[in-house]
Amino acid sequence: MMKLLLGLQKPSSGAMFFMGNRLSEKSTEIYTRSGSMIEESAFYGNLTAAENLEILAEMRGVTKYRAIKTALENVRLDTAGKKKFKEFSMGMKQRLGIAAALLHEPELLILDEPINGLDPMGIKEIREMLLFLNQKYGTTILISSHILSEIEQMVDTIGFLNKGYLIEEVSLQELQDRNRDFVKVKVDDVKRACFLLEDELGISDYEVSEDDFLRVYAKQLDTATMTSCFVKAGVAVSEITSQTFQLEEYFSQLIGGEKHAFNN
Repeated sequence: MMKLLLGLQKPSSGAMFFMGNRLSEKSTEIYTRSGSMIEESAFYGNLTAAENLEILAEMRGVTKYRAIKTALENVRLDTAGKKKFKEFSMGMKQRLGIAAALLHEPELLILDEPINGLDPMGIKEIREMLLFLNQKYGTTILISSHILSEIEQMVDTIGFLNKGYLIEEVSLQELQDRNRDFVKVKVDDVKRACFLLEDELGISDYEVSEDDFLRVYAKQLDTATMTSCFVKAGVAVSEITSQTFQLEEYFSQLIGGEKHAFNN
């Protein structure tokens, strides 16, 4: 999808639209209004970050004063100094690739797997940097990743792709509202337990699942108090676990579970 938008691959059918305008082979608007990093960025190993960007700025006709300095500051490479690209860590290389995409201050930033291969600190740096760019400049960021736990900390809209098809597009907030955290409780008397939840504990935000488990959604639930209440009333509690929404698990269920994933 990203390569199609950027003209790196030709579509077999259909149409693409950018900022409300249909894209064609002769369209140039996407190049002036977007920046991208597809796969691994290529730079000169014996040059510094600033020197590499100077070459790109000249090639692209970027004449704005401080463009290079601002791009390096935004990705936190302004202190790299005379360090050569070949001496960069993987995280620094990724950040320089993003800086190159930011030279002309694009409205849209297209990033393909920007945190792939990074260590935990590198991932954290990229995440914080992208959030900063979005909040400071209002830059829209289209990002692809298979590390869903990280995506969950950055985005506000998620599109799930499977075998080349977009199977769902939804806001993160809606997903979290539909898949709220809850405490899963197994008791020997569901009806009695429901009565105790409402009458004794004042909890009405719960439901009974098909396998007779109670799902209690109350955010301020004190599980010790609930268990004690049940036991004192003669309701045996055989299982109690906290269930937290996880994007990876949701995606697995969306495409057919683990069996489906192993078969692909």
